[in-house]
Amino acid sequence: MPVGYTFVIADDHPLFRGALKEAIAGIGGASSIHEAGDFESAKALVVANEDIDLVLLDLSMPGASGLSGLISLRGIHPSVPMVVVSAHDDPVTIRRALDLGASGFISKSASMDEIRDAVQTVLAGGIAAPIGLDLGVERDPEVSELIKRLQTLTPQQTRVLGMLGEGLLNKQIAYELSVSEATVKAHVSAILQKLGVDSRTQAVIQLSKIGTDPLSAV
Repeated sequence: MPVGYTFVIADDHPLFRGALKEAIAGIGGASSIHEAGDFESAKALVVANEDIDLVLLDLSMPGASGLSGLISLRGIHPSVPMVVVSAHDDPVTIRRALDLGASGFISKSASMDEIRDAVQTVLAGGIAAPIGLDLGVERDPEVSELIKRLQTLTPQQTRVLGMLGEGLLNKQIAYELSVSEATVKAHVSAILQKLGVDSRTQAVIQLSKIGTDPLSAV
């Protein structure tokens, strides 16, 4: 394995961040590990570091709304593997995380060895999901349709949708992305069309359907 992986650990519990850090510290030699305790900090780290090899993302951090946090970060760096780390380790949540682009899922009840194995699997180009768990198929037709629609968004459209979910205005999004407001409007129009909705508000409502407690509605 090459030496010197760069990781981002995004979790609001310092003790659990410490456990993750300990689990992955020896992988690939001298690893560089960045930590974030809220979603804004995690996003800033992902934006600022082009050389990230892997992000470990908690679904329930301040500023993130469940799987919508995953969607936002995937929009920023679609090529960077993201591994969801969550106490919500039911098959429905795991399957939806993987469907929305996660490269793996680690339960917060996993052992150090299981965490390390999962991370190494993803770094080697694989998908890491809990062993022996039948993920089944999506039973909610509305969510299934929504996930299919979200999968059609380009990375930039995905990023804009995440910003809409954060309540940003077009001019704020334009500033963040260093593009014109006209470009943002074009992205928003495309997002509305692909999601089959008529307004930004409806798009945000759709995004919230895969929000916190991913998915208590199940």
